[in-house]
Amino acid sequence: MAQQLIRIMRPDDANFAGNVHGGIILKMIEEAGAIISTRHCNSQDGEPCVAALARVERTDFLSPVCIGEVANVSAEITYTSRHSVEVQVNVMSENILTGAKKVTNKATLWYVPLSLKNVNKVVEVPPIQYVRKEQEEEGKKRYEEQKLDRLETKQRNGDVIFPIINPEPHTVGYSQSSLIHLVGPSDCTLLGFVHGGVTMKLMDEVAGIVAARHCKTNIVTASVDAINFHEKIKKGSVITISGRMTFTSNKSMEIEVFVDADPFVDEARERYRAVSAFFTYVSLSKEGKPLPVPQLLTETEDEKRRFEEGKGRYLQTKAKRQAQLQQAALQ
Repeated sequence: MAQQLIRIMRPDDANFAGNVHGGIILKMIEEAGAIISTRHCNSQDGEPCVAALARVERTDFLSPVCIGEVANVSAEITYTSRHSVEVQVNVMSENILTGAKKVTNKATLWYVPLSLKNVNKVVEVPPIQYVRKEQEEEGKKRYEEQKLDRLETKQRNGDVIFPIINPEPHTVGYSQSSLIHLVGPSDCTLLGFVHGGVTMKLMDEVAGIVAARHCKTNIVTASVDAINFHEKIKKGSVITISGRMTFTSNKSMEIEVFVDADPFVDEARERYRAVSAFFTYVSLSKEGKPLPVPQLLTETEDEKRRFEEGKGRYLQTKAKRQAQLQQAALQ
């Protein structure tokens, strides 16, 4: 079973340099994943349900997509547990004038099926057939790893971003940004909860503002670390998407983004942390060449701690990438 979405990129999808916003691509990725997982979960007789996004694994933006190119998003289910679905998504862009094609994104998403009759009930997922026994074992290992990581991320969430008066350039306070959005019907699924793709698009917008404020140049999304959806966001809620710089290397910036929800129509519920993630951006010249990133100036002990944690993630990702390149060279 496979699902494809095809769309031409328009001017309102891109920044002033003509590069399509990462949030637009993330939204398309999530739409393809939601369609194929919802279709699969309703493929057998049982309770009608809608697949809700629970997590997006690290996603690398391998190449920018430009205005006028056609984005082809293909999704495939690669693993199912009793209550979750793993979907692998690839994005390929095509220049329809020359016919040139390139892979721009690869992503892994996890969904859980929620009953249409009771949104708090997770229904069982029909199993898929594996070509090899090893595929099921490898999928189960990925499932356990993401489950543990989601739990650890939720436990350490709790920070709040406060405005800084007259911050100095290149400090955390200088570039930190927030966006407030009222969740409407067009943002939501059949169950009345926000589409994961809508949330990711808003998160990317905030992260992009933080990066642009820090660099004062053209910036593009380079990658997104795991995005964890801790709780559902209901229609009518007011969500605050907040972003702050946590780490800079010579040519990249890590930005922490989290989403807090205020249940506007449910006074009994207090504000809660709904989603969290780390975005990585790079600075580009007018010719599209990488530019040096101004060093982040940390002032408080918390900022210094977050910088060191970001550095650790950066070095870990760099080591993994080098290992993959060495392995590919040997094959």
